[in-house]
Amino acid sequence: MRLVWQLVAVAAVALIGSQGVAAVRGNPWLTPALGLLTAVLAVLVHGWVVRRTEHRPSLDVAREGAAAAIGRGVLIGVAMFGAVIVNIAFLGGYEINGLGSLTGAAGLFGLMAAASVTEELMFRGILFRIVEERTGTWIALALTGLLFGLMHLFNPNAGLWGAIAIAIEAGGMLGAAYAATRNLWVPIGLHFGWNFAASGIFSTVVSGNGTTRGLLDATMSGPVLITGGDFGPEGSLYSVLFGVLLTIVFLRLARRRGHLVPRPARRRRADRIAADATLPR
Repeated sequence: MRLVWQLVAVAAVALIGSQGVAAVRGNPWLTPALGLLTAVLAVLVHGWVVRRTEHRPSLDVAREGAAAAIGRGVLIGVAMFGAVIVNIAFLGGYEINGLGSLTGAAGLFGLMAAASVTEELMFRGILFRIVEERTGTWIALALTGLLFGLMHLFNPNAGLWGAIAIAIEAGGMLGAAYAATRNLWVPIGLHFGWNFAASGIFSTVVSGNGTTRGLLDATMSGPVLITGGDFGPEGSLYSVLFGVLLTIVFLRLARRRGHLVPRPARRRRADRIAADATLPR
């Protein structure tokens, strides 16, 4: 039941916040303010519901080192999406026509902050963490990545390939980032950096949600497997490739740090072996 209560609490904040942001969308001041407020409230509610249901503080969102961890995540996300755009542009699929809209980018900043925080709290901070306790890291990574991809099927212009791409490049990568760092700040920063770079900087479609106008006025054209088509660059093979590469890097880091959780059967077997080794001979 703790999984249910935690999901309901954070989802309620996400729903109310999204409705508020949608109501003032286009306002260059209220949109980013409400988006950031939703993000902050979601973190606070997550911490509160974890304390109530698990009788412990939520170390995933501890304030110590939060700013630095978010910054690292944002840099990785922006750099990753920038690499995708550079490769698409090299093949003629992305063209900059001039400058875009600063106020549009500001509104997208708040919108993407709310989306990245609430989604990471639900999928990595609650679902991945609790499923991992019962099944181990690998199964939790596969299940939550699949669910994350399936959730995007409800987006406009989404299709099966878009959901598969999101499951691999985002669901797997963000879960691996959480496993490597054991905090939510890096995945939140990475998620935000990727989404804001896509919409607020390069003005591309995000997960099928329509063309946005950020800092650059740009157009995309070309083969769907290269540009992602109506779903946006997240449907590009370049995004899948870079997502898989980052997933491998994070999982190697998690293994080196001893953060990978084995399946319960393996844990019990390891415990028995350790117990037998302590018995007198």
